[in-house]
This record gives sequence, C-alpha cells and structure tokens, in this order.
Amino acid sequence: MPRIVQRVAARDDLIEHFVYLAENAGLDVAERFLANAEISFNALGEQPMLGVALALRHPELIGLRKWRVKDFDNYLIFYQPRLDCVSIVRVLHGAQDWLRVLET
Repeated sequence: MPRIVQRVAARDDLIEHFVYLAENAGLDVAERFLANAEISFNALGEQPMLGVALALRHPELIGLRKWRVKDFDNYLIFYQPRLDCVSIVRVLHGAQDWLRVLET
C-alpha cells in the first residue's frame, strides 16, 4: 500500500473542520470525523484511482482527484496519486467554492 502524505493545507483543513464540528456538533462527532478521514485516506492508499479525476488549470494540480470522507459526504478529499504515495492536497467542505480554493 502506498504511503499517505498530507500536505500542510490538508492538515490545516482537518484541524479547522475538527474545531468546527466539536463546537457545533460535539466532540464525539469531531473525533469520528478525524477517524473516518483517516479510514478514507487509507482506502485511497489501497485504491488510488477511486476518486473522480478533475481537470484543473493549475499545473501543480495535474492528476488531482476528488473523494469523500466516509460517512461525512459533504467533506471532500482532494488528492494526487503518485508512484510512491498518495498526496492529500486539501480536505474541503462541499459547500465551499472548492474549485476557487484549489485554483488559487
């Protein structure tokens, strides 16, 4: 199984979502979110082509794919399969203008 690499922005996203969920839905939900994000990352490590391929203009985002966090369908994982790893680029809420966020 390829290793999972989380970019700094993805780690920041996870922290932001955790805090939001803890404050608005409770600590149990926030902890379940993090656990399910990890499960989802591992699934992508086992099957890197699971997600939908995106066609973005930014050269650093070539090959970017989109998948969801298990049981948290509104939270989207943006990642790039690599030869030696799966790079988690961002974890964004589906209600965000994620295309704009990724392209900037």
